[in-house]
Amino acid sequence: MSANIRKLCLVDAYALIFRAYYAFLRNPRINSKGLNTSAIFGFTNSLLEVINRENPSHLAVAFDPSGPTFRNYLFPDYKANREDTPEDIKKAVPYIKKILDAFNIKIVQVDGYEADDVVGTLSRMASNAGFKTFMVTPDKDYAQLVTDDIVMYKPKTAGNDIEKWGVEEIKKKFSVEKPEQVIDLLALWGDSADNIPGCPGIGEKRAKIIIGKYGSIENVYAHIDEFSGKQKENLIKFKEQVELSKKLATIKTDVPIQFDEKLLLRGNPDLDKLQPVFEELEFKSLWEKITNNVSGHIQTSLFDDNNLPSDIPARSSKATINETDHRYFVVDTTQALDSLAADLSVQKEFCIDTETSSLDVWNNELVGLSFSFKKGEAYYVPVPEDRAQAEKIVKRFAAVLTDSNILKIGQNVKFDYLMLKRYGVEMQGPFFDTMIAHHLVQPGLKHNMDFLAETYLNYTPVSIEKLIGSKGKNQKSMRQVDINVVAEYAGEDADITFQLKKTLLEELKKYHLTSLFWDIEMPLIKVLAEMEFAGVCLDTDALKKYALELQDRIDKLETTIKNEAGTEFNVSSPKQVGEVLFDKLNLDPKAKKTKSGQYSTNEEILQKIRDRHPIIGHILEYRGLKKLLNTYVEALPKLINKETGRLHTSFNQAVVVTGRLSSSNPNLQNIPIREEEGREMRRAFVVPDENHLFLSADYSQIELRLMAHLSEDEHLLDAFNNQKDVHAATAARIFNVDLDEVTPDMRRKAKTANFGIIYGISAFGLSERLNISRSEAKSIIDEYFENFPGVKEYMNKAIEQARKLGYVETLFGRRRYLPDINSRNSVVRGVAERNAINAPIQGTAADIIKKAMVAVDKAFKSENLQSRMVLQVHDELNFEVRKEELQRVTEIVKREMESAVSLKVPLIVDIGVGQNWLEAH
Repeated sequence: MSANIRKLCLVDAYALIFRAYYAFLRNPRINSKGLNTSAIFGFTNSLLEVINRENPSHLAVAFDPSGPTFRNYLFPDYKANREDTPEDIKKAVPYIKKILDAFNIKIVQVDGYEADDVVGTLSRMASNAGFKTFMVTPDKDYAQLVTDDIVMYKPKTAGNDIEKWGVEEIKKKFSVEKPEQVIDLLALWGDSADNIPGCPGIGEKRAKIIIGKYGSIENVYAHIDEFSGKQKENLIKFKEQVELSKKLATIKTDVPIQFDEKLLLRGNPDLDKLQPVFEELEFKSLWEKITNNVSGHIQTSLFDDNNLPSDIPARSSKATINETDHRYFVVDTTQALDSLAADLSVQKEFCIDTETSSLDVWNNELVGLSFSFKKGEAYYVPVPEDRAQAEKIVKRFAAVLTDSNILKIGQNVKFDYLMLKRYGVEMQGPFFDTMIAHHLVQPGLKHNMDFLAETYLNYTPVSIEKLIGSKGKNQKSMRQVDINVVAEYAGEDADITFQLKKTLLEELKKYHLTSLFWDIEMPLIKVLAEMEFAGVCLDTDALKKYALELQDRIDKLETTIKNEAGTEFNVSSPKQVGEVLFDKLNLDPKAKKTKSGQYSTNEEILQKIRDRHPIIGHILEYRGLKKLLNTYVEALPKLINKETGRLHTSFNQAVVVTGRLSSSNPNLQNIPIREEEGREMRRAFVVPDENHLFLSADYSQIELRLMAHLSEDEHLLDAFNNQKDVHAATAARIFNVDLDEVTPDMRRKAKTANFGIIYGISAFGLSERLNISRSEAKSIIDEYFENFPGVKEYMNKAIEQARKLGYVETLFGRRRYLPDINSRNSVVRGVAERNAINAPIQGTAADIIKKAMVAVDKAFKSENLQSRMVLQVHDELNFEVRKEELQRVTEIVKREMESAVSLKVPLIVDIGVGQNWLEAH
């Protein structure tokens, strides 16, 4: 770092900590000990990003004190409306302070003053000392402090890059002549986050107009007679409140704190201090990022270039391959291959792992096989590039791989199964998949082998990057790496996975998950693998025709939208859409802007104001059609495999915490089917020839039926057991009318309530979904619980169980852990409570369809049917059926799906048949 650059970064700790925590709220980072590390990870990542980008010579992090500040004495209700700090944030702060200490970064904190005041004071002092200062915070209040040499630095948010606000940016964003006028804006506008009252009736837009004209609060009152009506009345009536608001909004610049350049100088990190903290938090990627930067002497590194350590080894208290006794052998002679196959044939279990050129089953090749059946011992079988020779090698192990008396252990066994099948061997179970075992034991954590090895074996495996390098043009292929090096890497994978099996089996027993694992998840592996291998046929001509139709509709909609707007603009640009809707057409005076300064125009926002102008509906329709065209209609044909002529998705068992299957490459679970345009996509999923039919089998209202079973509500049980229209029956009860008096609108509202209740919908949520008043929505929910008391009781019991145990379970014992269920923060707790209600229902539905898939597949095989299952989407199974087998397939599918579990209400499956998915469904 050049000695003449004096740059100071001042970080508002809690602003970054809270932002990071809430960014991960719905998908938190949890380490193996159950600690929520979201806030720590997000804060640290933001801090490193600032250091890397700005390379400051001086750095400090400001914390709020634990007690009250001078603002609380001025106004006891200051920040009184804030929720309690989430417990996970309270636990995070000591770790963050340890990390800052290890980084040798100064922590500044002054009793009686907020971090804002400390940053404001230090930034002014730094200016006087000739520094350029960056205030690192997403908090708009800091805008008042900006000068020519004090800048606001807003870290990255999801979808947005960093922002730097200088004087000109502040003037533009707040419509002021100078940054300090932001104080006057806040005095009128108020700040709901800090409970600064402002002046009633004056919001952001009106405040900007007033301060733009009068310049300050004092000048407003000097010209109070120029105001009129309610606005004048409020300004006079609430004058003291406005003046108080200005005092509360003003960031202090005279906090009693010294500016000591030496104390704020950025030093080198103490890696001996940092390493155990990062290891406890399981921040492997951050540790590698830091140590690589140190050893790499990067100019914009995290550390001072003039004082870098000459050699930083990768520290870890965990064992590595170099510290562990092991014997990994290369098996590349005829005699050795025969000997290994013989050894494997007498084992009760062994681990199998395939080494491949990529992770794409259909666009890669087999490089080698590794086996392990004893701790610390493994065998690597290199496979030649020539396909015929490669298949010969693989088939030498066919006898042991197809022996149903030997347990095959693997990490993501389905991948190995598919690779082996491509090379002519169809591996037989039973299987033990360590990835899926861990998904059952700890559904919210990572399930990769490195994480499992570090968590359960205290061992750090060799990374693939060490062999082939990072992604880029210089990355090697596995065939370019010395075979003995590959053997060490591949042998380690098999050895570690073999060891993990024993530990994870004990975990499954401990949490009573063995039946779910052995009876449902493990047999399902082969079912899914066969579905993936089979693929599904697509009618590409139909998709091309549909693409032209969609594009024509999109073009016409674009013209209509521009005509309605009365101006030319880019309809695909959210920024320009926001300007048209809220500046030109003024459809919502209270329209909110995102942190990047543009109006938010997401679907939720637009749906709320849909009835204000026809342009809103047309924009939503335009976006829906564009997404359908780009994501599916044009994209799917490009994914058809040239080798098979079919579309092959991947089904994932260890992704969704509720146990539902997901699909990827492509994601067929997310095809939009609610609207007619989305449903039309199904027409393109066809059968291969005239000898086949497409059969779709869909569970009818399975989640509502599960709610009836779990809640034992007499009215829900009655509706399902007597084959009533459950939504009409619900409507009759909550609207207090006879069944034959239920109108379509009543039924629609009842249907939305029925499904919404499962997801813990609020009156606000129901009002938004039905476009009705909040009071009417509340009335519907109140009537629902009045008439279905068993449902309310179930919900209360589910939440109570979660509070007591920390988790909820499905009927099959699958757990969903809810560490935030007892949070004192209502937002955080509310998410956990909704999951407590829904997870047993959604998870049980997932378990049921998996169980049915295994049973259907078994029945097909026992009768040697040629028809096959090709798709699973939510509560629906889809089949490619030979015409002569249609009656038998229909009987089997209906029987096995409806008998997958015995409930207090019948499970009903709707079956349809056609030439394509749309006709069948």
